[in-house]
Amino acid sequence: MSVTVTTEQEFQEIDAANAWQPRYLEIRHQSNDSPHRIAKYPENRNRNRYRDVSPYDHSRVKLQNTDNDYINASLVVNEEAQRNYILTQGPLPNTCCHFWLMVWQQKTRAVVMLNRIVEKESVKCAQYWPTKDEEIMIFKETEFCVRLLSEDIKSYYTVRLLQLENVKTGESRTIFHFHYTTWPDFGVPESPASFLNFLFKVRESGSLSSEHGPAVIHCSAGIGRSGTFSLVDTSLILMEKREDPFSVDIKQVLLNMRRYRMGLIQTPDQLRFSYLAVIEGAKYIKGDSTIQKRWRELSKEDQAPSSEHSPPHPAKIYTEKYNGNSMGIGIHEQTGEKTNAELSTRVQDATEATTESTLRKRLREDRKANTAQKLQLVKQKLSETERKRKRPRLTDT
Repeated sequence: MSVTVTTEQEFQEIDAANAWQPRYLEIRHQSNDSPHRIAKYPENRNRNRYRDVSPYDHSRVKLQNTDNDYINASLVVNEEAQRNYILTQGPLPNTCCHFWLMVWQQKTRAVVMLNRIVEKESVKCAQYWPTKDEEIMIFKETEFCVRLLSEDIKSYYTVRLLQLENVKTGESRTIFHFHYTTWPDFGVPESPASFLNFLFKVRESGSLSSEHGPAVIHCSAGIGRSGTFSLVDTSLILMEKREDPFSVDIKQVLLNMRRYRMGLIQTPDQLRFSYLAVIEGAKYIKGDSTIQKRWRELSKEDQAPSSEHSPPHPAKIYTEKYNGNSMGIGIHEQTGEKTNAELSTRVQDATEATTESTLRKRLREDRKANTAQKLQLVKQKLSETERKRKRPRLTDT
C-alpha cells in the first residue's frame, strides 16, 4: 500500500469525523513544555514580539561576541532528515540588527518570510531589508550592511537576492530572501499546489541543504506559518529517505519539532493543511515527473499580484528610521486580507470560537508591541536631545 493512500486514509478518517480540533488539542496536550527563563529577563523583554511566545533555554540561538546573546529564535533539529531550521519571530525595529548578526554567524543561506509587514492593520514585522527605493540599509549597532541586488515578484511570492556585508571585515555573502506574500495570519495558503511550488523553489536554491547553515524561517511569531512550512518539508524529506515511507508519522514529527520551539502550528486548519500538502507532495516522491509543472500551473505564479497582496511598500506606512529600518507609526492605507475557506469548511464551526479568542489575544499583543516600540523610539529621541543639551562637566583634579 502506498504512502499516499495510507496518509490519505488517516486524513479522510479525521476529516469524516470532523476531528481536527480534537487531534490538534491532543498534540498540544502531549507537547512537553521546557524552561524559557532567559526570554523573561528584564533586559530581554523588549526583544520579544509576543509575551506568550518564547524560545526554550535549551534550543535558543545565542548571539556570539555580544554583551547580550539573546534573540527570540530557536534551532529546530531533525537529525534523520538532516534538516536544521532557525524559527524566529518577525524582527522588531530594535532587533533587526540582531537578526542580521544571527544570519551571518549561523552561515545562513536563505531567509524564508511567510508574513507581510502589515496584516489587518497591525504591524507584524519590521522592514528589515532594503526596498528598491532604498537599495541599501546599514545596521550600525552590529556593523552590517544589506543591499538589494535583485527582486523577482510573482503573483503570491517574491524572491529577492540580498548582499549581506560585514562592515568590520569587508566580507560579504549573498542571501536569498523568499517571501510568501499571500499566507494569512492564523490561516493556510491558497492551495497545497501553491505552497509546494514555493517550497520547492526554496529547495532548488540549495538553501535548505546541510551544506549551508540553517535557513531562517519566520512569520510574525515564528510558530504558526513557520511551523507549517517546517513540518511539511521535514515530513517529505523523511518519506524520501526511509525504505518504508509509511513509517513517517506526521503527528510524531510535529511533537518532536515542538520540543525545540513552543506552539508550532497554531490552528487545526494549519494541521489539516499540513497533511494535505504532505499527501500532495508524496506524489513527487512516488516519481510523478510532471507534478512540479502542474503545481506551477495551478499556482498561477506568473499572474500579476493583486493590489491587496502585492509586496508591502514603506510608502503605505508613515515611517521613521530606527536602527536602519522603517518603523510604522500609523497605518496610511488599509490592507485587505483574502481569507481562505475552501480547506476549512468542515472544521470552521468547531474552531471558530477558539481561533477568534486567539486572534483577539494576538491583536492585543500587537497593539502593546506597537505602543512599546513607539515609546522606545520617543525615549531614545528624548535622551539624545538631552545629551546634546548637556555641556561637558569639568572633572575634579
